Amino acid sequence: MAVALWLTALGGFYLTTSPPLHLLKVLYGYWGFTTIFLFWAAMIKATRIWGGLEAQGKAFGFLDGGRGLVAALFGTLGVVIFSLIIPSGEALESGAHSKEAFLHVIFISSIIVFIVGILTLFFLKLPQADAVRYQVKTISKANLTTVLKLPAVWLLMIIILCAYVGYKFTDIFSLYAKEVMNYNEVDAAKTGTYLLFIRPIVGVLIGFLADRTRASYYLVAGFGVAIIGALLFASNLIDPSMDLFFLLSVFLVALGVYAARVLYFAVLQEGNIPLKLTGTAVGVISVIGYTPDIFAGPLMGYLLDNSPGRTGHQHVFITLALFSFAGLIASLFFVRTHKKEAKN
Repeated sequence: MAVALWLTALGGFYLTTSPPLHLLKVLYGYWGFTTIFLFWAAMIKATRIWGGLEAQGKAFGFLDGGRGLVAALFGTLGVVIFSLIIPSGEALESGAHSKEAFLHVIFISSIIVFIVGILTLFFLKLPQADAVRYQVKTISKANLTTVLKLPAVWLLMIIILCAYVGYKFTDIFSLYAKEVMNYNEVDAAKTGTYLLFIRPIVGVLIGFLADRTRASYYLVAGFGVAIIGALLFASNLIDPSMDLFFLLSVFLVALGVYAARVLYFAVLQEGNIPLKLTGTAVGVISVIGYTPDIFAGPLMGYLLDNSPGRTGHQHVFITLALFSFAGLIASLFFVRTHKKEAKN
């Protein structure tokens, strides 16, 4: 994890040199390697180990809530740096100093990532005996076969895919506020900002609640709430005169989507996935589970372009409801199939 953070930061430092477009494409591929291939599965495994037998919900709740909070803080940092470097609104509109401000944001962010890598190396350590216990010494076909035979792995592929579609679709709320609720640009942007601060609150709260019972119960509830929220938007009940109802509906969808997002890895233990094989399992699950990164954005764009205005937004939320329903069914199968105790 430390190496992944350092390499990611080095990519950020390179970005401050303003590379040409063809090298920028290479840089983004490089970041895919450092953040996904090197970091992602290791982070999930470390979180599972940290959560122990009784606090998986809290561990993953703090993880996702913390990620949301850090995203909000980095966004705030960017605004502060822009405001310090760009002297006036007129300068911003003309584009003066904007490149300089952007490069400062990238440079400072990269320094922070590099420092976090150092902290990870020295403070995110297990006793040597535990480290050996949780390690897989070699990457083997047998381990991959073991993982693929686990029902939880296949169910989590579906659950994560459906939850991640919901997460990607929350990007539409600012556009909905502008096009359907007739908000101005500033007020529409605020709608998206609210989500940044809802996420950490939901993450921590759901994590604590999930540890009181089976986390998979709250996973089911999350998809159920997301369905209700999506259907409210799809039903055409919300109009520009219903500001409070609109915001409450946004919160309902966000609550369901973020709850599912918090918990879909918190059930690894409940799904009897061996702790030692967590990295392999997460890698396999993520191949299918995170495909919405490829298709969710284009799908939303197609639905909105094919039916402009309110109708297109209805189609997006109907699609969200369908994916949430599929996630609900997969979660119900997960609950029925697995016991709370997991093999370590």
